[in-house]
Amino acid sequence: MTGSAAAEIAYLARALRAPRIGAVAARLADRAREAGWAYEAYLAAVLTEEVSARDSHGGAARVKAARFPAVKTLDDFDFTVQTSVSRQTIAHLAELDFLAEAKNVVFLGPPGTGKTHLSIALGVRAARRGHRVAFATAQQWVNRLGAAKRAGRLDEELERLARIPLLIVDEVGYIPFDPEAAALFFALVSSRYERRSLIVSSNKTFSAWAEIFGDPVAVAAMVDRLVHHAEVIVRKGESYRLRGKREEVLTADKER
Repeated sequence: MTGSAAAEIAYLARALRAPRIGAVAARLADRAREAGWAYEAYLAAVLTEEVSARDSHGGAARVKAARFPAVKTLDDFDFTVQTSVSRQTIAHLAELDFLAEAKNVVFLGPPGTGKTHLSIALGVRAARRGHRVAFATAQQWVNRLGAAKRAGRLDEELERLARIPLLIVDEVGYIPFDPEAAALFFALVSSRYERRSLIVSSNKTFSAWAEIFGDPVAVAAMVDRLVHHAEVIVRKGESYRLRGKREEVLTADKER
């Protein structure tokens, strides 16, 4: 590539705000000449580099914006330990069709059985595939909506959240809700019904949610909206975090 051509490409790359094009154009031009690429193949190769760079940068930014407590992936999940979950089911969810269809995913089961890991992993995958995602515990979501309500902008906040394709609600059931908090959570679920997706994890079965929210009638209506279009995955087994430590715990108990 001549100096004038290289300078022109560098200028155009800056004008287009496409830095990857400027970085790879000369190298790919050398490869194109050596391999006898058609002009179209060279152009496609250069543009592919730019798109890949943008996807990578954008995905990292969306993962950061989601505020996950940690970045986890499906590759990190040990299906040989957590055998109560179907690898095929999770692989299907990882295709993210449920987002396009505004469906939900609900993980139910004891603490330590991988519910949060799978929720985050699906959220990370969605973010890296170009979708906006937001993660928080149930209590954090309620606190956020409560602050919006006190400021007189609850409807505005719900509408703003409705523009995010995927919300992840972790730890439903760890802390009982007072009536106002329960009403706010119901508003969140209702505002997304058949519009946007939720991933919800809970250590309680649905039959125990009346104890969490305090109103069996409202819980029935909320669960109906949540599961009407949803994949509900019930986890079983002992805590992954306690795996291998059971004998240690039992021994300590005997020594007391």
